Amino acid sequence: MARQRGRRRDSFEADSPFEDNVVQIDRCSKVVKGGRKLSFSALVVVGDRGGQVGLGYGKANEVPDAVEKGISEARKSLMKVPLRGTTIPHEVIGRAGASRVVLVPASPGTGVIAGKKIRPLFELAGIENLLTKAYGSTSPKNLLKAGLDALHKLRTAETVSELRGVKIQ
Repeated sequence: MARQRGRRRDSFEADSPFEDNVVQIDRCSKVVKGGRKLSFSALVVVGDRGGQVGLGYGKANEVPDAVEKGISEARKSLMKVPLRGTTIPHEVIGRAGASRVVLVPASPGTGVIAGKKIRPLFELAGIENLLTKAYGSTSPKNLLKAGLDALHKLRTAETVSELRGVKIQ
């Protein structure tokens, strides 16, 4: 059975601007009286490559059902990412569990320098130039949560000036 990985369009919404990426599929087994009972979990990232991104985790008895649940959860958790051109406004650190992710803005032409599991989060958010470094646990679920935490902490200069009540000159 070949698993489908990577980018694919939603089967139920062909006109949607959102793309999804299945980051990881895990197989879990539970021992019951009749033998082993298998279930699957899918870690999915959804984004529009224009500043919106979300993360979802779905569990089901079959792989396609787990992926659909993950996509549904990711769409519910969409967040807006402030961008400055093709990169992020400033350096930021995100934390989740035992994972830490440091995001550093990069100059045009650099690309997304990130690990295999966390790269789709930034690409689907619309970030084209970024440097990342992961510390601590490299569990994909925690890395993605830490990356999302870092994106959530980003602020533009205009947002900060409004919060402080100061005008930028």
